[in-house]
Amino acid sequence: MKRKQMSFWDVWNMSFGFLGIQFGFALQNANASRILQTFGADVEHLSWFWLAAPLTGMIIQPIVGHYSDRTWTRLGRRRPYFLVGAIFTSIALVLMPNSAMFVSIAPSMFVGAGMLMIMDASINITMEPFRALVADLLPSEQRTLGFSIQTALIGIGAFFGSWLPYVLAEWLGISKVAAEGQIPDNVIFSFYIGAVVLMITILWTVVKTKEYPDEVETRDVVDFEPEEKKSFFVSIAQDIKEMPKTMRQLGIVQFFSWFALFSMWVFTTPAVAVHIYGTSIDDTSSLLYQEAGNWVGIIFGIYNVVSAIYAFFFLPRLAAYFGRKNTHAVSLALGGLSFISIFFIKTPELLLLPMVGIGIAWGSILAMPYAILAGSLPVKKMGVYMGLFNFFITLPQIVNGVFGGPMVKRLFNSQAIYALVLAGVLMLVAALVVRFVDDKDDVYKLKRQV
Repeated sequence: MKRKQMSFWDVWNMSFGFLGIQFGFALQNANASRILQTFGADVEHLSWFWLAAPLTGMIIQPIVGHYSDRTWTRLGRRRPYFLVGAIFTSIALVLMPNSAMFVSIAPSMFVGAGMLMIMDASINITMEPFRALVADLLPSEQRTLGFSIQTALIGIGAFFGSWLPYVLAEWLGISKVAAEGQIPDNVIFSFYIGAVVLMITILWTVVKTKEYPDEVETRDVVDFEPEEKKSFFVSIAQDIKEMPKTMRQLGIVQFFSWFALFSMWVFTTPAVAVHIYGTSIDDTSSLLYQEAGNWVGIIFGIYNVVSAIYAFFFLPRLAAYFGRKNTHAVSLALGGLSFISIFFIKTPELLLLPMVGIGIAWGSILAMPYAILAGSLPVKKMGVYMGLFNFFITLPQIVNGVFGGPMVKRLFNSQAIYALVLAGVLMLVAALVVRFVDDKDDVYKLKRQV
């Protein structure tokens, strides 16, 4: 059954919840390392605590994809998962910066890590069906637009989420320092606001987006009947075995891209604090360190707003003109060079420049692989393969999480800036590898064949 084209605002509404998801995710990305270090984590161990994110994603996204393919309720197929995930994510956002409250149960550092895991699990429940929803409802010629709008909303949400602690502290006068072992009020209140924004935006998508049972019945349910007799694990194993070639090729690109991104999220705060602000490696409670952490939120906001602008105004046009692979390759190369340039920067303000290139790469990473992938997937397995594709996002983060911290500690003498340089090199490798991916329904490719 051919999908009908949707209006711009229908596509916007179906993706609007991503703004709230990324608002909360940005708060986590910019502040989790600071929170864990405040609770006593060593820089060597930061990447180990951050393993919570990819591990939960690797487990949960294929499960959610598998069962959402087979779900139909009064809310539809994907929307029930949005709603449940949003509720749990909001609770985790409230509790994470208050982990010290539970010190009687366990050390606050481990409670914080546990909250990080709960938050990531909940975000993954919410996030995975959004990718499948775009592929479900949009025809091939609108998918680049759909994923680009998602990316734009991700950038907008991440911009405000990243800037919020700085705004509360510098513009509204909320305290940005706290006693040793405590989280500043500006960070705590930011997480509260993030929980509210997440729930509002998810509810907007649930109310404004319609899924149609007649499409499910004609296109999917009949096809699924033979597979429903198989166990979950047998079905997943068969899906992995039958994974499309394009998906395997994209997996290599994703490995290098997401290894680099994980390094950025984990090590930017200590790298900026030591390399640019001049703090000592173990200094996490001083005003100077907190200023570095707040500035990292600002520059993270910049790369996210750049990604939103790039995805919304430029990415669909560039992809149509130059092809999705070529556009993605150039975007990744700009990101790689920008990462490397951070090493040569000595003043905080100049960090805004590489964030432009990183924002371009981030915008492309969030859109192009999914637009390329969707055309190679069987319609009846869109959810499960979108979930399995998450393996290629989580695996590099797990590898980085296991080895990244010890590598920074021992190979780089605790100088986290070198983790960012390595991230740049790996993103350049990803830019080279993407040229070999087979993009089956690229409009640019089809035009050249005519």
